[in-house]
Amino acid sequence: ASPFPREPPRGSPPSPGPPGTSSPGSAAAKASAVKINEKASREKILTLESMNPQVKAVEYAVRGPIVLKAGEIEKELRKGIKKPFTEVIKANIGDAHAMGQRPITFLRQVVALCTYPNLLDSPSFPEDAKKRARRILQGCGGNSLGSYSASQGINCIREDVASYIERRDGGVPADPDNIYLTTGASDGIATILKILVSGGGKSRTGVMIPIPQYPLYSAAISELDAIQVNYYLDEENCWALDVNELRRSLNEAKAYCNPKVLCIINPGNPTGQVQNRKCIEDVIHFAWEEKLFLLADEVYQDNVYSEGCQFHSFKKILYEMGPEYYNNVELASFHSTSKGYMGECGYRGGYMEVINLHPEIKGQLVKLLSVRLCPPVSGQAAMDIVVNPPIPGEESYSQFIKEKESVLNNLAKKAKLTEDMFNKVPGIHCNPLQGAMYAFPRIFIPSKAIEEAKAHKMAPDMFYCMKLLEETGICVVPGSGFGQREGSYHFRMTILPPVEKLKILLEKVKDFHIKFLEKYA
Repeated sequence: ASPFPREPPRGSPPSPGPPGTSSPGSAAAKASAVKINEKASREKILTLESMNPQVKAVEYAVRGPIVLKAGEIEKELRKGIKKPFTEVIKANIGDAHAMGQRPITFLRQVVALCTYPNLLDSPSFPEDAKKRARRILQGCGGNSLGSYSASQGINCIREDVASYIERRDGGVPADPDNIYLTTGASDGIATILKILVSGGGKSRTGVMIPIPQYPLYSAAISELDAIQVNYYLDEENCWALDVNELRRSLNEAKAYCNPKVLCIINPGNPTGQVQNRKCIEDVIHFAWEEKLFLLADEVYQDNVYSEGCQFHSFKKILYEMGPEYYNNVELASFHSTSKGYMGECGYRGGYMEVINLHPEIKGQLVKLLSVRLCPPVSGQAAMDIVVNPPIPGEESYSQFIKEKESVLNNLAKKAKLTEDMFNKVPGIHCNPLQGAMYAFPRIFIPSKAIEEAKAHKMAPDMFYCMKLLEETGICVVPGSGFGQREGSYHFRMTILPPVEKLKILLEKVKDFHIKFLEKYA
């Protein structure tokens, strides 16, 4: 006989259970099932009330409610639901490749060779790309991109970053030991802030950030339960940074926190201003005088368009101000593969250079970085090509420089086109886009629209941007997500779409804005 019980024939009544048990249909069995269901639906351990309040306080506007709404509309379009437009244009985030920009050939060749080394034998790849790939692979464990790297990053890539900084800054020395490869610039910024924040009550660390700002900063400050200290950029003066405003902000903040970090974004995001040399000198002197740790977000250093504007790194100016400054001011500066002419957001490659760090803190920083093991090694390889591109005389140089200049010249044209077209629209004012890859125009919102926004429990510019999305399919980010002076309204829009699509987008914004003003007049 089989040791396993046979199934009863189909249609036969269920067997009674052992003596003393209830049959499945009995009242006792039903009561038992109810109890099980009650247990199954017991209160969750993790709720909005029990979760980390610092995480709940985090907001990140560039991927906020407006982007979620854009995603819903895209799904509706795919289902065939009729809209006054045929596609959603996501002008909310600086994602160049998503907007149609072509990758830089040389960068992709080197990363491909590193990823699949068998291609090193292929005649389809140039020798200068193979040379770089071999060097990167020699720095990897087991000569494989799939191995962990040192937490600070692959040594030969850090050497290349240091050489790049020296070339960029006209010979100012850079030490590979001060270079940390990161998962995009965002990871480096969050890591440095994490190590800087301390104290409680009035001694809690205050972090000075520009308003408007990139929401990474406010999000990181919220998550760390630090104190956000706002200083306002001067919109009437092309979003310039004024040291008198820094001093006002600092002095007011001293009443409720311990301001010890000053964040600068140059070129600016979302505002696109490029700081001149005098401004940077003033900021460095202010940081030295007030004993502030400087964070210089320089991810748009290749994106400078306006005549008379030039990128100056904080490191270079600091060095040129003399030993009293360059031996004392603590500075972390950041760069990334995501912006510039590369637009390689998905690789999450980046670096930070940290100078004048206390030796014991250096050890603490490496320890903190080691917890997340290492940044993506493919991203490190991509970063290497940003800092070690083809040079004159190499096989790939002519194609590389042609592609690089094409991207940057296109962006310069689109920056001017955007500024000019916005400034022709009644009720919109746009400062010159000196650099970066965004416009941040000021928009007039009539009082009736402001009242309707309040009725919907929305910020007026969020209401405006939602209407723009629903009526035109254009997704931009309200200025309230970046911060702005009270009573002023803006939105941030990338200039990354191809020129013809950008013209259509700008015309649609113009038509929408005129109708919006008429509707709420």
